[in-house]
Amino acid sequence: MAGRLSFANITALAPMVRVGTLPMRLLALDYGADVVYCEELIDIKMVQCHRVENEVLQTVDFVAPDDRVMFRTCEKEKQKVVFQMGTADPERALTVARLVEKDVAAIDVNMGCPKEYSTKGGMGAALLSDPDKVEAILRKLVGGVSVPVTCKIRILPSLEDTLSLARRIEKTGVAAIAVHGRFKEERPRHPVHCDYIGAVARAVAIPVIANGGSLDLVKTHGDIRAFKEATGSTSVMLARAAMWNPSIFRSAGPLPLHDVMIQYLKYALRYDNHAFNSKYCLCQMLRDKVESVLGKRVQAAQTNRELSDAYGLEDLFKETQKQLEARRDALLSPEWRQDNVITMDGDVTTMALKFQRREYPPQLTPKMFLLEWSRRQKMEQPTYQTVQRAQDRAFQSTVTVEDRKYRSSLWEKSKKFAEQASAVVCLRSLGIPEGRVGAETDAWPQKRKMEDNRDAEEKRKKQTVDADGEPETGGL
Repeated sequence: MAGRLSFANITALAPMVRVGTLPMRLLALDYGADVVYCEELIDIKMVQCHRVENEVLQTVDFVAPDDRVMFRTCEKEKQKVVFQMGTADPERALTVARLVEKDVAAIDVNMGCPKEYSTKGGMGAALLSDPDKVEAILRKLVGGVSVPVTCKIRILPSLEDTLSLARRIEKTGVAAIAVHGRFKEERPRHPVHCDYIGAVARAVAIPVIANGGSLDLVKTHGDIRAFKEATGSTSVMLARAAMWNPSIFRSAGPLPLHDVMIQYLKYALRYDNHAFNSKYCLCQMLRDKVESVLGKRVQAAQTNRELSDAYGLEDLFKETQKQLEARRDALLSPEWRQDNVITMDGDVTTMALKFQRREYPPQLTPKMFLLEWSRRQKMEQPTYQTVQRAQDRAFQSTVTVEDRKYRSSLWEKSKKFAEQASAVVCLRSLGIPEGRVGAETDAWPQKRKMEDNRDAEEKRKKQTVDADGEPETGGL
């Protein structure tokens, strides 16, 4: 089929948990990777997701019921990204594959990870001891989706068993096999068995992607060719070597690591990557420099703004947030603008709006913003009064702040959403930021003003102490 992803003669970014998210994949492609794999995503979690076209970020998000984004991708990588799943169930695997197939270039099944989070439930390397299930999963996927299907395995204790499994996998119709050249019990400190990978490459006609050489065989781009020759494979998959410095994919040679981290962070900001995930990836690149001044600032960071500050990218952060906010505002429908018309229902300020959870980052909610604002204004904390409608069991909440009441005139499906909606009405009525995506970390002008005033007051007191020898307020 024209346009189908080829796995022959490629260099790929391997699937790595917490590393293979969108910013790292895009960075690897920029530096010359031919194919990029996402981190392993478990079918049980993915099957609950719904597909959302995120017009603000210009991404496609697969969102879990708790509003976490399990997988985020974009047009830039669509022809190069492979979705790797952890599964032990053919039907569930097919459901997930059909959910994502229009947004990815291929589907891969993890049959090699030896870690407990992957092997529990019979997934990952646990599948190596159940070739019937391996075949059932792959045949179901190959026959059920329009994109290529691959799998990633580890070698078995005997070469004969390894070759037997590889041949059986080939017969399912997969487009390629990635082979990690270590046994299930072995870890990265153990040398990779290039002879096993080479034997598999000779035993099958489909491309074999060699994996496992980052420890001592692949340290520079020039080593990739040597690893291919050592394993008899036409393709190579890099994990830790790419995690430590993604510019290893550059044929012209690696870039200074600081420059690479800056480029990574730019993607993380552009695509609103979760700060803790960004921090993890940056710390992997820092490696033995995590105790440096920069490393300590990165480790201490809790937000993307703080990560940006650590790298001197304060202005870039602010500009990125403004761009996202402007894009969000430009996309607002006339209906949304109507939502922001303030009306009065007796003594209650109302707006006709629904709480849209996807507009807010997981760690922040309008209720949290309202509570924090109230504390800083030295007000009593907001109180919520919620009622439920009998005919459809929908909810409506009224929040009281400083004896003034606010609520949405629309009813919500849950008490939690009703309370959040009333908090939004209050915040918008008062002109206070509510933490929407694109503005959440630059959303406290009042907070910063109060902190500036506090700092100025403390400075004035200190000057008084320095001048008079005792505090302005005197002593008892």
